[in-house]
Amino acid sequence: MNAAPSSQQHKPRPAPLDFEAELVKLEDRITDMRKWADEYSKTGQDPAIAQEIARLEARANEMRATIYRNLTHWQRVQVARHRDRPYTLDYINLLMEDFSELHGDRHFADDAAMVCGIARFRGRSVALVGQQKGRTVEERIKRNWGMAGPEGYRKALRIMKLAEKFHLPVISLVDTPGAAPGVGAEERGQAEAIAKNLFEMSRLQTPILVAIIGEGASGGALGIGVGDRVLMMENCWYSVISPEGCAQILWRTADAKEQAAAAMKISAQDLHALGLIDEVVPEPVGGAHRAPEEAARILGDRLEENLNLLAAIPPTELLERRRNRLYAYGQWEEREVASR
Repeated sequence: MNAAPSSQQHKPRPAPLDFEAELVKLEDRITDMRKWADEYSKTGQDPAIAQEIARLEARANEMRATIYRNLTHWQRVQVARHRDRPYTLDYINLLMEDFSELHGDRHFADDAAMVCGIARFRGRSVALVGQQKGRTVEERIKRNWGMAGPEGYRKALRIMKLAEKFHLPVISLVDTPGAAPGVGAEERGQAEAIAKNLFEMSRLQTPILVAIIGEGASGGALGIGVGDRVLMMENCWYSVISPEGCAQILWRTADAKEQAAAAMKISAQDLHALGLIDEVVPEPVGGAHRAPEEAARILGDRLEENLNLLAAIPPTELLERRRNRLYAYGQWEEREVASR
């Protein structure tokens, strides 16, 4: 069976973000010069025009690299939410073979926000779980913008238990603005479903490799985020709450979202420094949305290397390491403060 269809669109230039305004002007100028050069190509390409285009392209590449090398926390949030950024099904299509999607939680229903199945990844059979947001309006409604309900988390756990039974490693791709917040989800046991996943994943007797590929918000991310190794792409965010939500609580206005994003330490670089993730996965210059195939190749290489590392660890030791990792979160120590 071939990989599930995805709606990733490969456009000449992805939709620009507000902090890319000057870069967009330069790229538009290059586009106009190319069109003008093509119109006069019948009489022969002007070497001076070609040289000027090359100079502007080099300048644009340098400007793009500078912008993305110095992104603020809020700008990284914007990149993580970019509408053209690769989603779970895009990475499945680009990295996996013979993907067979499995449906339903065997209790209530199937949840399209959570994609689960079995696939071949670079010669290895793996189990996959991940959130899918959708691109068109119809697809976003169907998949609830990647916000899974309790049936989604129960489906993910069912597939992970299947992986344990057949000794398959689990790859979890996290990309969600949060778990489904509706009354129906709460009535069907949203909190219990996420809590059970945390408990069961902490003792699942098979390797679990987690990769945050976009947004990693709250319990929605944690529900499939317990792993032996946690990777995070460099332009993602991971936190208990969104910057807007934090700003609304602390500053009484969502307008303080940039200040909140910086204070919350939500970037991959911050979380790696704090020891909450294991590795920052580089993205193509300009973000994964500019070069999905290259982003998939980089992520695939990191997934393969980490799966090889985990496969070499005996199951009992793997489980002990995972538990010790979880126990270490939130550790603190008392220090005496000198009186003035």
